[in-house]
Amino acid sequence: MKHLLVVALLISAATFMGCSGNKAAELYDTARFEEKQNNKEHAAQLYREIMDKYPDSPYAGNAAERLADMDDSNSPPAQDSGNK
Repeated sequence: MKHLLVVALLISAATFMGCSGNKAAELYDTARFEEKQNNKEHAAQLYREIMDKYPDSPYAGNAAERLADMDDSNSPPAQDSGNK
């Protein structure tokens, strides 16, 4: 009986640990969809969530890049200083 409990706990732990990468991928895919739908605020929120909850995931780096790209596209154009 103890062996069955140990096996069940190990399977549960392995399943739970394996889900973290999938969740980051799901969030990233949803954020990309939101971004394409021009829902930039929600996309940015999801990218930040990936970075906060899954910092070791490869999706965290992708999320940081997307946030930087979004920030660049939202920045006003540089003003011409008149020095030519």
